[in-house]
Formats: sequence, structure tokens, C-alpha cells
Amino acid sequence: MINLSICVIFFYLLLLISGTLFFNSLYFIINDLVIFIEWELVSLNSSSIVMTILLDWMSLLFMSFVLFISSMVIYYSDEYMHGDIDLNRFIMLVLMFVLSMMFLIISPNLISILLGWDGLGLVSYCLVIYYQNVKSYNAGMLTALSNRIGDVALLLSIAWMLNFGSWNYIFYLECMKNSMEMQFIAWMVVLAAMTKSAQIPFSSWLPAAMAAPTPVSALVHSSTLVTAGVYLLIRFNNLLIDVWLGKFLLLISVLTMFMAGLGANYEFDLKKIIALSTLSQLGLMMSILSMGYPKMAFFHLLTHALFKALLFMCAGSIIHNMKNNQDIRVMGNLLHGLPLTTSCLNVANLALCGMPFLAGFYSKDLILELISLSYLNILIFILYFLSTGLTVCYSLRLTYYSLTGTMNFSSLNSISDEYWIMMKGMLGLLFLAIMGGSMLSWLIIPTPHMICLPIELKTLALTVSIIGGYLGYEIFQYKISWEMSNLLNYRLTNFLGNMWFMPVICTIGVNYYSLFMGYFVVKNIDQGWNEYLGGQSIYEYTKNSSIKNQLVQLNDLKIYLIMFVLWVIMLIMIYIY
Repeated sequence: MINLSICVIFFYLLLLISGTLFFNSLYFIINDLVIFIEWELVSLNSSSIVMTILLDWMSLLFMSFVLFISSMVIYYSDEYMHGDIDLNRFIMLVLMFVLSMMFLIISPNLISILLGWDGLGLVSYCLVIYYQNVKSYNAGMLTALSNRIGDVALLLSIAWMLNFGSWNYIFYLECMKNSMEMQFIAWMVVLAAMTKSAQIPFSSWLPAAMAAPTPVSALVHSSTLVTAGVYLLIRFNNLLIDVWLGKFLLLISVLTMFMAGLGANYEFDLKKIIALSTLSQLGLMMSILSMGYPKMAFFHLLTHALFKALLFMCAGSIIHNMKNNQDIRVMGNLLHGLPLTTSCLNVANLALCGMPFLAGFYSKDLILELISLSYLNILIFILYFLSTGLTVCYSLRLTYYSLTGTMNFSSLNSISDEYWIMMKGMLGLLFLAIMGGSMLSWLIIPTPHMICLPIELKTLALTVSIIGGYLGYEIFQYKISWEMSNLLNYRLTNFLGNMWFMPVICTIGVNYYSLFMGYFVVKNIDQGWNEYLGGQSIYEYTKNSSIKNQLVQLNDLKIYLIMFVLWVIMLIMIYIY
């Protein structure tokens, strides 16, 4: 009998389903098919509860990619989580996470979307706190509570959808365009997407979620949780025609991209650098979506998922070899000890930078050329290309720190590419990180587009990438690195490297000031003036009155009789008048 672990069983199962869905999506693209399935659960008089499923090329292709990355991550977990006594529980949580994402992808109905949306939020909380320490618990609460804001926004849009008579939003997108209800629903959906995809001011939870095990990070930050908001807006893209909403989303997403790029250049935690690069790419997807190019956002979403999952897997392998150390300053010369892992890391990094003919190039370069062609103001244009340069800058800085130079972890005896199961999981994604972009460009963009630009604009993306790469090398140099982080520039470094103080505002800012205000209210009102003027004051007054009354009446018969006579006289007078 073949003894297969739970990881291997689910790896084969998910890979098989992924392949099936991929070939179905090809069939749907070729024939331009959409299948809409309705399953009536309960029917009472004229009311019926119906489960609806939307199968088109977009949902099938996205599901195929999510399941492929999930299969590789589960196979990789077999060795990465080898020492974990609760491995079965971990795999079940990952599968519940993937199932929630499937619900979200195939739903044309806001109720079933909420089912997948909430499932992602709850299971992500369980996965972030998986290691069960204080840091993980704090990160889990920040993740869960940030996402709850989006859940509330989605619930409000569900309530407002009743104006249309059904929650199947897919039927009403055209007629919603010109209605007043559309504006409210559009703003609520954008708010929900901003929380899930960690746009400003909800960005702080994404780097905090790095407390989860690395296989979870590879899945969450490539194709599931953070892309849920982008995918929702791709489906609702008709509602983004509202001028103010589009401009608002464009500004917020470009600022997110810029902020994440700056923060990653000051960060030394390997996983947080990759998390901030995810945040930067999410800003890119959101911004191109707000400009009215949903297909381009979807194209970049898929290519980004491939190389970002590979990048996290390589990071996990390096952390494993470095005895769970994540600081890139103690790494160095990994090229000799981990040649295969560092090769995969370099390929993923170059794909992220938009190196020609790797996966990221086909989507990223096309997006930047569309931006050069679009009618944009100078601020957005500069921020776009600055962010592109910063992406190359932090990617090459990471490469210089970890792969070249000398090993700074002197107590480590040896490192080697001996984790073969993890290596196989990474090699499965390596092929798609190289070939995936060209393959998807042939599928998603049926006819080649000619974008005619002057030579300066055409080569601008390449120019800022080269400048960014040079800056990354300069930042790696000890002198500049020291000058950037010495005490003379402490305030600037703290501001730029701390995501514009967003983690502080979202944690201490929310906790401290609300608790302080609560304490102030309790002490000054509830235990202060309220006590003085309210119940305590009445109690003191009645107690003192009764004490005085008792002193007067203390067992003296004459006083009793006099009071009785006075009382009778008073009653007679009242009766007469």
C-alpha cells in the first residue's frame, strides 16, 4: 500500500481540478461562452432562495490559477510544516480558505459573495494566529478588525440592493449606471475592496499578516485574500464610471503604491519587504482599474500571483535554512549555499521588476504604456513612474543584501538546497513565472494592440527601472545605508519606513485615545458630576434628612403629640379652603 501524506493527496486533487478548469476556460474564451446556473434552495409562495453560480472565462481562469498555486503551496507545506504535530488541521484551514475564495469567484450574487468574503476573513484570522504567540494574536486581531469594516460596507450594499428587487448584481449593472442608488452601492463596494486589498488608510494589516506561516503568506498575498477586493471591483467595474469615485480610487491607489515602495526600501525583514511589494502591486491593479481597464487589472492580477507565490516560497526556504532568521542584514553569499533557491528568487524578483519577456513584463509594461497614453495629471504620472523605479530599487536591494557579499551569520555552519519537496513546489511555479505572462497575453488580449508613443515615453519605464536598480545598489552600500538610518534623519526614516505611521495610527491610535476618552468620560461624568448631581446626591440628601428627623423625634412623646396636632390643623385648613 502506498503511504501518501494528506499534503500529497490534496496536491494531486487540486492540480487535477486546476488543469480541468484551465482547459474549460480556454473553451469558454474560444467560444465566448457564459454559463449562469441557478439552484433553488427554498421556495415559499412567491419568494424563493436561489443559489447562483456564474461560470465565464474570467472566473474559470482565476479559479484555475488559485487552485494551481494552492496545490504547489500544499505540496511545499509537506516539508516546510514537517515538524508541526497539527499538520492536518493546517491543511484543512488552507483548504477552507481556498473554498471561500472559490465561493467569491463564482458568485454573481452579493449574498453568496458575502459568504466567501466572510469565510476569507475568518479563516485568515485562524491562519495568522496559527503560531499562537502575542505578536501573532495582535496581527490576527488587526487583520480581522480591518476586514470587518469592508464586511459592514458589503452588508450595507446588500441592504441597498433591495431597491432593485434582487441581489444578483450582475443583471443590474447596466441599469444601475444612471441611478442614485448606484452611487451609494458603488462607494460601499469600493470601501469593501479597499479594506480587503489594503489600500490607504487600511494598509497596516497586510505587513502584520506576515505573522502567519510562510506557505499561508504565499497563498494569501498572491492569489486569494488581497486580490478579493480587486476581483470584486473587476466585476463591478461598470459602476466606476462615476467621475469622483474613479478619481478618488485612482489617487488612493497610486499613493498606496508609492507609500509601499518607499517603506520597502527601509525594511529589513525579508517577508515584510515582499509583503510591501504585494501592497505596491495591489495599488497598481486598483489604479489601472479605476482608469477603466478591467481586463488589464485582471491580467496583472494573474501574472503577479505567479511570481509573488514563488517569491514567498523562496523566502520560506531561505528562512528555513537560516534557522528562522528573517533579517536580510545577517544574510549574504546565499548564492553559494542555495544556488537553486536563489535562482528562483532572482527570476521572481526580475519578473516583479518587469524584466523583458518574464511574466511581469507583459502586464506591467502594457499598463505603464497605457498610462503614458492616458489623459492624466502630472502628479499621478510622476507617482506611477516613481513607484516603478522604487519597485526595482527594493528588489535589487534585497538581491544585493541576501545573495551577494559575505555571510554575516557566523554561528551558522552550513546551508544547502537539501529540502527537495520544497524545491519541487518552487520549480512548479518557476516555469509559469517565466512563461505565464506571454501565455496569458495571447489568451486575454485576442488582438495585438499598437501603442504609438514618442521614444522618450516608450523607454521611460526601462529608464526608471535602470535608475531604480542603481539606487538599490547605492542604498546597499554601507555608508548611504548608515546615513539613511542614523539619528540625524531619525524622524524622516521613521515616517517613511513605518508606512507613514499607519500601523501606529491603526493600533495605538485606535486603542490609546479611545481608552483614554473612555477613562475621561467615566471619571468626569459617570463618577464625577453625574454622581454629584444624580443618584449619589439624592441618597446623601435623603440620608441627612432622615438623620435630622430621627434626632427630632427621638422617643419624645410631647414632640409626637405636637406634630400630630399640627398635622390635624393643617388637614382641617386644607379641607376648609
